[in-house]
Amino acid sequence: MAAPTISTAAEAFAAVALAAVACDGELAAVEARGLRQQLEFRQPFCAMDDAAMAGLLDRLLAILREAGWQALVQQAAAHLDPGQAETAFAVAASLTQADHVASSSEQSFLEQLSAALQLAADRADTILDVVSLLNRDSLAS
Repeated sequence: MAAPTISTAAEAFAAVALAAVACDGELAAVEARGLRQQLEFRQPFCAMDDAAMAGLLDRLLAILREAGWQALVQQAAAHLDPGQAETAFAVAASLTQADHVASSSEQSFLEQLSAALQLAADRADTILDVVSLLNRDSLAS
């Protein structure tokens, strides 16, 4: 059986989000919950039933397990237009920051992702700054 591949922008978008939660080799509960929440309110994912969503994630997990997050990102990048790429990058940044722990593997992931998505460095920095502001727990003591 041939290995699954990404063939649509929707699959690519979900792949980037999955790569973000998998890039550090750990899948924290808050990250898994965040992944689902980030996809559930967006088209076309909000129209998918549980079986369709599970099937999509299973196909993407198969690529991830077989080839790693780098290959998942490379496949995904080819299917996203510039606007989709920016949003996918913002979602990935949000997911990596969901646990409020910035690991070196997550930082490296975001650098590699921005390169794969061909984002201008200043645009990627702006996106990261905004996402950081949104995820900052500014009322914490």
